[in-house]
Amino acid sequence: MSETGTEGFEVIDVKEQIISESDLDEAKEKVGSYEGLFNKRAMKYRQQGWNEKNLTDAEFKDLILNEYTFMKRPLYFIGDEVFGGNAKKTVEAIKAKLSE
Repeated sequence: MSETGTEGFEVIDVKEQIISESDLDEAKEKVGSYEGLFNKRAMKYRQQGWNEKNLTDAEFKDLILNEYTFMKRPLYFIGDEVFGGNAKKTVEAIKAKLSE
C-alpha cells in the first residue's frame, strides 16, 4: 500500500509491500552494493547467524527481498540519489539534498 504525500513523496509501508526487485536494483545502482542497503542491526541478522558468514552481494539482495527488516529503513529516493536509514549523518545528507 502506498500513498502520495502533499509534497510529492510516495510512502510505501514495506511491512505490507516489500520493496520490488526493480526498485531494489535501482537503489543498488545508486548506492553501489546491496550490502550498502542492508541493515546489519536487524535482530534476525544475528539470530540467524548471518553476521558470522561472509555474504556475497547477491546474498544480501536475496535476504532483503525475503525479509523487510534486512533493508535499511526508511529508504529515500531523492532525485538521482538514494539514502537508507535514519542515522544522523544520513538525515543531514537528506536535508542538504532537499535544500538544493
